Amino acid sequence: MKLNPDCIRNILLTVENTTGYGSYMRYPSNTEYELLKSFSYEEVMYHIKQAELSGFTSKVSYFLGIGEGCLIQDLSPKGHEFVANIRLDNNWNKTKEIAKSVGSYSLDALTKIATGVITNLINSSI
Repeated sequence: MKLNPDCIRNILLTVENTTGYGSYMRYPSNTEYELLKSFSYEEVMYHIKQAELSGFTSKVSYFLGIGEGCLIQDLSPKGHEFVANIRLDNNWNKTKEIAKSVGSYSLDALTKIATGVITNLINSSI
């Protein structure tokens, strides 16, 4: 499956909004997650795994069979930093624009680009 940066972003924003000390994000859930509605179950699960493998989440537990899905404990510090850099639509759109121009939508490239976008915004504000 091809990596979908918007799916990763929406998963991370949803994790941030639904987890806390002692509370987890369950996917799928009885509650529909607004930011994930436009993606298929398979696409969301694939991108949850990619986020986990890239170190954006602190712990993911997977369930197979009836009630299959996962529980996500929280974002990792790396995940929180990435979300902080891409939370605003303007920053996210600029990050994707640069990624397109350089031809890479890898999570590592997106993380570096988002950091660069924020750095440039900070420098222009000083």
